[in-house]
Amino acid sequence: MVGIVIVSHSKLLALGVQQLAVQMVQGNVPLAVAAGIEDAENPLGTDPMQVYEAIASVFSDDGVLVLMDLGSALMSAEMAIEFLPEAQRKQVYLCEAPLVEGAIAAVVAAAAGKNIQQVIAEARDALVAKATQLGIVSGQLSVVSGEFESHSEYPTQEIRLTVSNRLGLHARPAALFVATASRFQSQIKVKNLTRNTEFVRGDSINQVAILGVRQGHELAISATGADADEALAALQALFATNFGEDDTALPPVTTQHQVTPATPGELSGIAASPGVAIAPVVHYQSPIIPVPQYHVDNPETEWRRLQTAIHTAQQEIQALFSHASIQIGDAEAAIFDAHLLFLEDPVLLEAVHERILDHHLNAEAAWQAVVDEVANSYRTLEDSYLQERVEDVVDVGQRVLRLLVGNVPSELHLAEPAILVATDLTPSDTAALDPTKVLGICTTHGSATSHSAIIARTLGIPAVLGVDTDVLLLEDGTLMALDGESGKAWVEPEPDILDLLEAKREAWQTATQEAQAAAHQPAITRDGKQVRVFANIGSISDVQVAVANGAEGVGLLRTEFLYLGRTNAPTEEEQYTVYQAIAQVLDGRPLIIRTLDVGGDKPLPYIVKVPEANPFLGWRGIRFCLDHPDLFKTQLRAILRASAGHNIKVMLPMIATVTEVRAAKAILNEAQAELKQANIAFDKAIAVGIMIEVPAAVAIADQLAGEVDFFSIGTNDLSQYVMAGDRTNPRVASLADALHPAVLRMVQQTVQAAHAAGIWVGLCGELAADTLATPILLGLGLDELSVNPQTIPVIKQAIAQLSVDEAVAIAASALQQDSATQVRNLVQQLTHK
Repeated sequence: MVGIVIVSHSKLLALGVQQLAVQMVQGNVPLAVAAGIEDAENPLGTDPMQVYEAIASVFSDDGVLVLMDLGSALMSAEMAIEFLPEAQRKQVYLCEAPLVEGAIAAVVAAAAGKNIQQVIAEARDALVAKATQLGIVSGQLSVVSGEFESHSEYPTQEIRLTVSNRLGLHARPAALFVATASRFQSQIKVKNLTRNTEFVRGDSINQVAILGVRQGHELAISATGADADEALAALQALFATNFGEDDTALPPVTTQHQVTPATPGELSGIAASPGVAIAPVVHYQSPIIPVPQYHVDNPETEWRRLQTAIHTAQQEIQALFSHASIQIGDAEAAIFDAHLLFLEDPVLLEAVHERILDHHLNAEAAWQAVVDEVANSYRTLEDSYLQERVEDVVDVGQRVLRLLVGNVPSELHLAEPAILVATDLTPSDTAALDPTKVLGICTTHGSATSHSAIIARTLGIPAVLGVDTDVLLLEDGTLMALDGESGKAWVEPEPDILDLLEAKREAWQTATQEAQAAAHQPAITRDGKQVRVFANIGSISDVQVAVANGAEGVGLLRTEFLYLGRTNAPTEEEQYTVYQAIAQVLDGRPLIIRTLDVGGDKPLPYIVKVPEANPFLGWRGIRFCLDHPDLFKTQLRAILRASAGHNIKVMLPMIATVTEVRAAKAILNEAQAELKQANIAFDKAIAVGIMIEVPAAVAIADQLAGEVDFFSIGTNDLSQYVMAGDRTNPRVASLADALHPAVLRMVQQTVQAAHAAGIWVGLCGELAADTLATPILLGLGLDELSVNPQTIPVIKQAIAQLSVDEAVAIAASALQQDSATQVRNLVQQLTHK
């Protein structure tokens, strides 16, 4: 296959183009980047040796296409070719095609198996193809007729499907639909037959969303191309599996309970998140970002500036998703998947590009104009639920605009707990709130089904939305009370109202405190067996929540948050400071730090890598770290330094062989020797453990147990590897169920091997947080369970209600079942007698 190299003065620009190109072909084309120079003060430039290494990394006898921006990029590329052997030089072609469009056209052509000359021709014709594809007039966004490439030799195939999701194709299923459609080369179009819409492009998140697809609507989906059958089958599987959503888990029903008849100072609104809050008000308003509009002489430079802002916004959203996964759970954090897809929407990007290049409009004005078009297209929909998706469009649009104009992100700093009063809150605003400081939310806009309301409920922050705008005139510090169950708020409430609300709040707080008090006790079964309950965390704030919820330690510190969302790796000192701060909060409790687990499905933007066809089976975890020993040793040194005086353990991810463990321990020994020589304190007896998440590790668990001090089973990955079912592929994701007997037998085998060797074994996958699985895990002999901080009290309660004999019997029966469904039915029957 033809390899492709992107050469640019700007590393951020090149990585953005690479990411866009990779998305087009799901990483199936060898694509490398050579961009920027190692100069912190002036990073713009090109390096011939970088270009040479990039060419070498993707070299193929089929040829290599090199795309460049202007100036020294061309000279660096020409110089790099001189370093190649004579025989290889003839296979490398420098192409004058535009960088962004040329890269996209080239990767699509290469993925289709075209030869080097055809790939070059596609790259050179990229702008012509784009103009034909868009057919945009005056920036209109409603483009449905363009195609990526001609499919005239293939007949168009069509299927009709009915949507069963309770909320239709809202943000998450729409994002999944678009992501699936984008995996195929065929042109995918979709039409809402119920609403008699026109066909729109299936790879556009906004065009799919504004179809207004609700439960019961019938869709027509067409596919034209070589892989049309596969594309339609994949999309049909999404509908068959209900897009992975469980419609039995409905949002809380909020009934209007009158606390008292209407009184002066009473505000009526929408009950969005239950609970009572009494506190002074503090106003919050997202900063208004001015949008300059002016003529630009160099539109290509302006487009690159926008690409850089979009790439940075993607990094910010990925970091927010990582934090939200810990704070509110993976299901609700998936809201931000749609935000990422918005930034990748080809129709939106092409519309902005047309405004910049054809009208010579500056990036801020072009971006805001198209975002406004998209937002207005949502506002004109008859469906009120889809109208609410405007908040997501505005949220993402403002994020990019802020980066373009250089504004610092607004952060809310509260000296004392307060009720937040605002016109509205974006999902990003809400996800960043601290529930210990923001006791309640009162806004003049919003609804109970908005993404902000969903996040508020998950965070446990009472919220009343849609109240009268007069609330915005209140002075900061004014006392307010609100009841998120009844949907009412009171300004300077009368004593009798305060008494009623105080009683309601105290009753709720008493129940919560009782649960938390029990959570601070050890988790002991009825017959006296103790199971340690630890927390999975990803930041300093997470560990504070974990301790408050009764965590007996941290079973998994995900260190990726230190590495993502930045342009260079964190220093040893940065890492040491964070690890030490977390250990201090734990105050002697165990802290298990998992070493860097990136690569493959979680690439670092500052590490150039060749795209992989199947990243879950690729260059990730310990494999990545052993190939970057300097990066790995820096982290190990920071962990070792933090271990002095603290109960810290090291855990290695993605272990498949004994050789990997020994290689990692050798680098750890080197780090220890360096610190000892420098007379720097560390725990010389620091425990080393491994993640068991690969079937090979289970098979040789007896050998691995002789090399380490503990095991921790990661059932999220172990499930997909055992069942050979990619959990990101909707057609097979249901196979990757940790309650399947095949996976449970792997857990049993691991526990038996660990205990035979005299080491303890924990489980840190999502299965640990499922109370339905608690009796099985207890019966299989797990010594420790590590869960999200909010789940700790309920897991401890579940353990306290069981006996070991009862759990062993349930586990033995579960191992004999035929499916995960049968396992669930069995546990429900046995535990509800």
